[in-house]
Amino acid sequence: MKVFVAGATGQTGRRVVAQLIKRNIPVIALVRNLEVGQEILPPEAELAVGDVLNSDSLKAAIKDSTVVICATGAKPSLDITGPYQIDYQGTKNLVNTAKEQNIQHFVLVSSLCVSQFFHPLNLFWLVLYWKKQAEEYLEKSGLKYTIVRPGGLKNEDSADPIFMSSANTLFDGSIPRAKVAQVCIESLDRSEAANKIIEIVSKQDAPDLSWEELFAKVS
Repeated sequence: MKVFVAGATGQTGRRVVAQLIKRNIPVIALVRNLEVGQEILPPEAELAVGDVLNSDSLKAAIKDSTVVICATGAKPSLDITGPYQIDYQGTKNLVNTAKEQNIQHFVLVSSLCVSQFFHPLNLFWLVLYWKKQAEEYLEKSGLKYTIVRPGGLKNEDSADPIFMSSANTLFDGSIPRAKVAQVCIESLDRSEAANKIIEIVSKQDAPDLSWEELFAKVS
């Protein structure tokens, strides 16, 4: 397995890369700026310069990867096209490239509540709406996929267990980014995670289940 990580210098993506390196799994990290990537990411990671909005750069960067983890996301800004460009069009470009490259599994980090159009987060230029459109594009692509919908993202890790549920069943809660990274990586080689939408938060009173049990309980 060789993992291609898009959004590798973001707060979640960098944790994905670090955990892959810790597990001795080869990784290609997509970065828009090589110097920034070298500052943020472990030296063991192979860096590839490119942009999800440039399909040609994706084709050159993905090389011999076998699986993809997409942890991209538009940053809050005054650019009203940001979520459309990054969360939808960029993901769409990556899905198309993954199909061309015969990628075996595509993991997409999305968000809780993407199906709720009137959610307050959609005041940020319809960010949840465009994430949902990206999910649907991946679902229809023919690729083997896992869509991971985390709750509110926290930079600090915690000992609280992961609580995992099926699509459109969790509407609040939070989770450390490190645990989101864990879920993404664990989903790559587990049949129980294939072609599912998985919603995740961390809860102090959540049952401490194995990964197989967690993924299997999601319909």
